[in-house]
Amino acid sequence: MLLNETTFWFIFSAITLIIIIIDLYMTDHTQDKSSLKKSLIWSGVWITTALLFCVFIYFYLEDGHTKSIEFLTAYLIEKSLSVDNLFVFIMIFTVMGVPKENQPHILKWGILSAIVFRIIFILLGVGLINLFHHVIYLFGAILIYASYKMLKDKEDKIDYENNFLIKYMRKHFNIHTGFERNKFFIKKNGKTYVTSLFLTLILIESSDIIFAVDSIPAVISITKDTFIIITSNIFAILGLRALYFALSGLVDLFHYLKYGVGLILFFVGIKMLISEIYIIPTSISMGVILFLLTASVILSLISKKRKTKEI
Repeated sequence: MLLNETTFWFIFSAITLIIIIIDLYMTDHTQDKSSLKKSLIWSGVWITTALLFCVFIYFYLEDGHTKSIEFLTAYLIEKSLSVDNLFVFIMIFTVMGVPKENQPHILKWGILSAIVFRIIFILLGVGLINLFHHVIYLFGAILIYASYKMLKDKEDKIDYENNFLIKYMRKHFNIHTGFERNKFFIKKNGKTYVTSLFLTLILIESSDIIFAVDSIPAVISITKDTFIIITSNIFAILGLRALYFALSGLVDLFHYLKYGVGLILFFVGIKMLISEIYIIPTSISMGVILFLLTASVILSLISKKRKTKEI
């Protein structure tokens, strides 16, 4: 029996709420060795949940075959971009000197706000394309440029001192450079101070907005169905806190992932630019994306093995 899209929205909302409660409020992710296995298990649980939702789409949503392929392809793009974003989070925490015990709290609020930002960006992006179809070429150009930057830059750097938001906060607020447990604001001598924890959250949010500028056009290149875009995006974001603590101990195993993601952005950018001439089937897009992701991970593993032997 096929279900209407409204029913799917209710199902998706319920699943999202359950995942948020469990992952952000009922599990205690840390970076010690004993929790690495637990973080990997929880990451596997949330990825499996997304795949099961994809199967549910296949069987119970109208035109389920096409929609499920769109969902899976969009999910792969968004998940790979999210993983790359997590490496930026690791650098931000390092630059800001955030203690390990404070990182889960920042990630919790970062993920919750990322969900809100992504929904806003998606609605704006789809709305723009519906009103001005030729904006698709602008999105394609943005993706090509993002790909160029990702493939050209040998090493990401966090420019903390020149970040506009950080400069604004320093100019207009009292700054407390220490970490006071999980507090974003503290009071001293009758004055309110912004803590380093809040400044870190600002950097996390600004990086996520930058990634959203790349990821939303990328997923729109796969489908313009708002339901598929939002659900694939949110499923890719949910569970990132567990995935962060899993990846933080396995960074060296994903050395070439950045280049794989860069090539994916280039591919989907070209797809958008030639969409008026030739529409690349979603199944082919999914195959290309899977190949690039798999190849980047395999190359990373080979590189890690060679370095280990040399040592």
